Amino acid sequence: MAVYADKFAQRGAKLLGLSCDDIQSHVEWIKDIEAYNSGHKVTYPIIADPNREIIKQLNMVDPDEKDSSGNQLPSRALHIVGPDKKIKLSFLYPASTGRNMDEVVRVLDSLQKAAKHKVATPVNWRQGEQVVISPNVSGDQAKEMFPQGYKTVDMPSKKEYLRFTNV
Repeated sequence: MAVYADKFAQRGAKLLGLSCDDIQSHVEWIKDIEAYNSGHKVTYPIIADPNREIIKQLNMVDPDEKDSSGNQLPSRALHIVGPDKKIKLSFLYPASTGRNMDEVVRVLDSLQKAAKHKVATPVNWRQGEQVVISPNVSGDQAKEMFPQGYKTVDMPSKKEYLRFTNV
């Protein structure tokens, strides 16, 4: 995440880490992260949860992976929390699988765009590509909200709900 910290900051997102290790372990671990990632600094806080209380509350344990003491290992969970303090998205990877940070950035872009413009992003959407106007936006509202125009896809049902635009 240290490598991507600037990308999140550019989007107004704040990072927060959570680990089952104690604070001293974090101090040493941060040195390793920064050395491995060509000096990218860990600029975000990391919460220590050595008793694993928080990860259990957030359902962030991998049911199949255990440490040498028999404790469940934390999964590689990631939550995006909106300005309203509600979870907007949760990724839950097994402990054996690393996160795809490009996908996390893509999802954050999609969530922010959807919240601002009443749109949805189609499958495999990337920043700069067309978005879909929300079906609950009427035709008159769409004309007002998207003065640059939009394209309605001709569907067999003749319903005009699939409307693409650029925002």
